Amino acid sequence: MRGGHSTPKKHPTSALPAVVVGGGISGLVAARELAMSGNSVIVLEASDAWGGCVGGHVVAGLGLDSGAESFATRSTAVADLAREVGLGDAIVAPHPGGAWVQLPNGPQELPKTGVLGIPANPWDPEVRRSLGFAGSLRASIDRWLPASVGTSSEVTSVSALVRARMGQRVLDRLVAPVVGGVHSADPALLDVDMIAPGLRAGLRKHGSLAAAVAAQRRVAQGKTSAGAGAAKAGSAVAGLKGGMNTLVTALVADLRERGVELLTGKRAEDIVKTDGGWRITAGESTYDAGRLVVALDGPAAIGLLEKSMPELSGLRPAPGPLVSLVTIVVDLPELDGRPRGTGILVAPQTPGIKAKALTHATAKWDWLAEEAGPGTHVLRLSYGRREEIDAGAADLVMDDDALLAAALEDASVLLTVPVSRTDIVDWDVVRWAGALPFAAVGHKQRVEQVRNACAAVEGLTVVGGWLAGNGLAAVVADARAQLARGNAQEPSIL
Repeated sequence: MRGGHSTPKKHPTSALPAVVVGGGISGLVAARELAMSGNSVIVLEASDAWGGCVGGHVVAGLGLDSGAESFATRSTAVADLAREVGLGDAIVAPHPGGAWVQLPNGPQELPKTGVLGIPANPWDPEVRRSLGFAGSLRASIDRWLPASVGTSSEVTSVSALVRARMGQRVLDRLVAPVVGGVHSADPALLDVDMIAPGLRAGLRKHGSLAAAVAAQRRVAQGKTSAGAGAAKAGSAVAGLKGGMNTLVTALVADLRERGVELLTGKRAEDIVKTDGGWRITAGESTYDAGRLVVALDGPAAIGLLEKSMPELSGLRPAPGPLVSLVTIVVDLPELDGRPRGTGILVAPQTPGIKAKALTHATAKWDWLAEEAGPGTHVLRLSYGRREEIDAGAADLVMDDDALLAAALEDASVLLTVPVSRTDIVDWDVVRWAGALPFAAVGHKQRVEQVRNACAAVEGLTVVGGWLAGNGLAAVVADARAQLARGNAQEPSIL
């Protein structure tokens, strides 16, 4: 059996099993933590696949990620988990080609010293090329502003903080492309404390936004001095040889070895608190649980729990945006030169381009380039932003044919190499509805309210990206922390 992150402490188990509702990464990690603590565990997954947004598909005979394809290295959470399930030797760094940003006036290399595109040094040559002299001058005023600017309000958006500290050009040319590419949303809609935890606290500590960014970058890169060399933009991530979807395969195998009962096609339709724990109804099946972990998206989690916990009804978050990923495998040797490094993010105001990002997967991952062979390239374009429309939010949707046409047109412009239908070996479209948590302004406070309410109820833990924040590193670390907290509070019933 594969090892855990430590020798698991065996607690007496409840007479009833622990039930995890949701088989995404947070649910699988939670199930593993419960099993390592000596619990009998059942996992209920509505679909026929495990892993949630960490999925896989085969395109042109290549096993590719259909969802998340890397993880942030700001913490060791994902790498530790990968090692524990036998994938330590499969951890790989991306090719050091760096990422680019497409601006209205043309492409630029993405500055290497940023967080969410916010620069640590407004006068860095790469930053100045993107902002121009006037933009860098305005951004440098951040250094002399009081630390209270952007930090005095209880909640604030990403755009409000950046605009107040560094100006509109930093927001438009650097931050909006990165935030749109990672979170599929306008930075005006997103809570900075959820999207960039600790950034405002760092601003108060160090006196400026640039200094706070520099401090976060040093921590992320394991640097101990400001003078240490900086890695290329886009390199603060890692992946797995074979794709991130191999983590799901390994996790499922690990759970089966531990005796966890994994059930697909079981959509939880009702959850009720009982005297002895919880009762979960999924279709014609009913499961009684001494411990319950709800590992679903925010709206679904609240929808199931509010019957037993009406205080949650007013805390339902907005659903995440619909994201469409177009993967194209092309026979195009002209791309061997990696014209845009590992990929390119698109500023929202850039005319004529519908995609929010393009990943040149065979340029990013050497293992994939070797599998694809010379001249064969894997391109993945992402579509769908949550924007402000008529004072509300809406998803912009295209059908598969329209997406392919847009992807070919966008790829040709972004990569500076014509990409046509005759170059295509195979292609696929994958849609993720609500997979990215939508951390609207004020979301951090709502998360605290949800967590406090759930902590007061015996036998309940709620996990997932809508609570932890976007990205595998946040989700894995948070799921483990929540289960560890539950075990410490009550060894047999959460």
